[in-house]
Amino acid sequence: MLKNSVLKGVILVGLGASSYGMLATFVKLAYQENYTTAEVTISQFIYGILGMLLINAFQKSTSKTAVEKATPKNIFQLMLAGTSLGMTSVFYYLCVRYIDVSIAIVLLMQTVWMGVLLEWFLEKRKPSTQKTIAVLIVLVGTILATNILNSKVAIDWRGIFWGLLAAASFTTTMFTANRIALGISSAQRSLYMLLGGAVIVFGFALFTQNTPFNFDIFLKWGIFLALFGTIIPPILMNAGFPITGIGLGSIVSALELPVSVLMAYIILSEKVVFIQWIGIILIIIAIIIMNIKSNFLSKNQ
Repeated sequence: MLKNSVLKGVILVGLGASSYGMLATFVKLAYQENYTTAEVTISQFIYGILGMLLINAFQKSTSKTAVEKATPKNIFQLMLAGTSLGMTSVFYYLCVRYIDVSIAIVLLMQTVWMGVLLEWFLEKRKPSTQKTIAVLIVLVGTILATNILNSKVAIDWRGIFWGLLAAASFTTTMFTANRIALGISSAQRSLYMLLGGAVIVFGFALFTQNTPFNFDIFLKWGIFLALFGTIIPPILMNAGFPITGIGLGSIVSALELPVSVLMAYIILSEKVVFIQWIGIILIIIAIIIMNIKSNFLSKNQ
């Protein structure tokens, strides 16, 4: 029975991570139709907020017990944390504008070592040997996965810049989201974080959109972006992580990396050479090393 339950959690987390992995390819396709970063992010967040409002209303109407409401303090904290979520979307989509999706997702995965550094800085928790080894493997894997040592491959520095900023803001999102307002439902938490992110997204659009807003984005790509970026992944992962535990869940969520690269390879026809696959495998191995001993074993003993 326990094994079946864990398998269910693995499937939920895996599907959630795979959904995230598809996101950048949809963004790239929208760019090919001349939609702007502002149009892409606004359509995603508006649909995402509407979707979360419906989910919250459904949970409230079907729950047999009273749903705990967020306090004004909860709302403020979650919206503040959500600003980093908005920045992640803006930075990542700017990154995808300048470089291949297969390289952009590798840059986003730098959250592995950034999270270790943030934990060390804020909580004064020195990285264990296990984490240090994992970080080193991630760095080596990144060099290989981006194929940066190949002098014939020119990577736009703007893409690298925005990609690293996306990783930094995503690290902040993960660090704060798992520490605030844990007493309320995940749907409420997602909603208020999206509202906080929308402030950043709308501000970005206000200063960067220098052409008439193309509302066709809502019909063509907005729903896909919201479903695979802001609705499906949080629901599936929030349902799966309590079953798998953080360790196993983190390992399974690494599926986002190969799925994103495969989507780019198949749909966008991006060139991914053998050395890049080696780098991707190394990054996944690093994520496994970082989580398997301290969390996975203790969860399944």
